[in-house]
Amino acid sequence: MAPPSRKVLLLCGDYVEDYEAAVPLYALPALGVAVDVVAPGKLPGSHCLTAVHEFLGHDLYTELPGHARLPVTASLADPSRYDALLVPGGRCVEPLSCDPTAVALVAAFVKTRKPVVLTCHSQLLLAAAGAMAGVTCTAFFSLRPVVEMAGGKWVDPNPFEKCVVDGHVLTAIGWPAHAQIIGKLLARLGARVDGGAGKAVLILCGDYVDDYEANVPFRLLSALGCRVDCASPTKRKGDHCVTAIYDAPPSPAAAVTEERRGHNFGVTVDWADVVFAADEYDCVVVPGGRAPELLVTHASAVALVKEVAEKGKVVGSVDQGHLLLAAAGVVKGKRCASGVPMKVVARVAGAEVVEDGGAVVDGKLVTAASWLDLPEFLAHIIEQLGITVSF
Repeated sequence: MAPPSRKVLLLCGDYVEDYEAAVPLYALPALGVAVDVVAPGKLPGSHCLTAVHEFLGHDLYTELPGHARLPVTASLADPSRYDALLVPGGRCVEPLSCDPTAVALVAAFVKTRKPVVLTCHSQLLLAAAGAMAGVTCTAFFSLRPVVEMAGGKWVDPNPFEKCVVDGHVLTAIGWPAHAQIIGKLLARLGARVDGGAGKAVLILCGDYVDDYEANVPFRLLSALGCRVDCASPTKRKGDHCVTAIYDAPPSPAAAVTEERRGHNFGVTVDWADVVFAADEYDCVVVPGGRAPELLVTHASAVALVKEVAEKGKVVGSVDQGHLLLAAAGVVKGKRCASGVPMKVVARVAGAEVVEDGGAVVDGKLVTAASWLDLPEFLAHIIEQLGITVSF
């Protein structure tokens, strides 16, 4: 990965919305943008608890426990060291809006007119900083009265993927807008993106696909102009796959972590359309989690991965995604980054297992051992696709 060209600050706290923190944290470094995470009252090396906010058939979203180990990497620092501020939503916003240091931090970025990204409920901090007046913005629907009472101009978040930009302030309803958020933030950071338009990427998934390993590539590659489809042999377009959350192990010796339900991940294309048009894709990404155990039982999924690889396209896999690649014969004779879950599988399939972390490239094959390696994994995928991001 190239040395960082820009540096942004992520303001968090306990029960920050999981995706809204994780996507910038793991996607932006793949593009040469360093990310520091700060949380009032927490020291570098500590962690924030995250929360999953998802609609599960009730009138309001349900809150589920997310990852428990979102890393805090810095102390509250001089805003002049950073090029932008990102404030995810979640219940952390309420105490942050009453914390003088957090409010002062937001006010400082607003004053210098550096990009400020606010999602879901974090627009409350703009009101707390006395900086909402005259700003056109969107948020989660419950924030409309707050925006209007504070003098802002409300815009409905329709569609949910929309990011509203008013000068240096970027707002959105939440994580569904991450592709637009990243794309528009990059533009305001002076980035030039080349090579993404016209590229097509397929993400193969199923129920209990890893939460981060599916969503972070989906949002980032979409932000770079790629057409990104998600497909599952058991789902139709418009269906959802339930995702699974696995925390980072607290120690190298702890190879197994608790599984929790994550967000819903939308299927964007019918399986039959994917099978008959596999040649249209420049890259296939297979996230981990338990979904590969389902995918490997579908001959059409195995055949699709084999076809894409044989045609010299890019194939990427994280963690248990290696199981599908092994069944397709894709890892035979290749260097393959594998953690404990897939170490034996990769060796039986004829791979040279690399265990030192990070992501590994061998020809058009890109592998990573876990979601912790997503920044490097995605940087390699982007390079293999011929996409460049320059500042």
